[in-house]
Amino acid sequence: MEILKVSSRSVPNSVAGAISGVIKDYDEVEVQAVGAGAANQAIKAAAIARGYLAPLGIDMICIPAFGSVEIDGQERTAIRLICQKR
Repeated sequence: MEILKVSSRSVPNSVAGAISGVIKDYDEVEVQAVGAGAANQAIKAAAIARGYLAPLGIDMICIPAFGSVEIDGQERTAIRLICQKR
């Protein structure tokens, strides 16, 4: 599964375009965010992507989960949004 990493500086419209492209090609993508700012951008991007895909007849759903990622040798908790075509 493709993994897209989002930071607090990510532009939601750009991330939404990436999410939409992967959903169209592979039916599923995981969006990872570490921190409140990154989670905010990821949620906005998922909502925008859903709007991009709806006119194409694609209903996208997101399943939120926690995950662990290693950043600079430290274990951090990430928000994972598993986005799928329904």
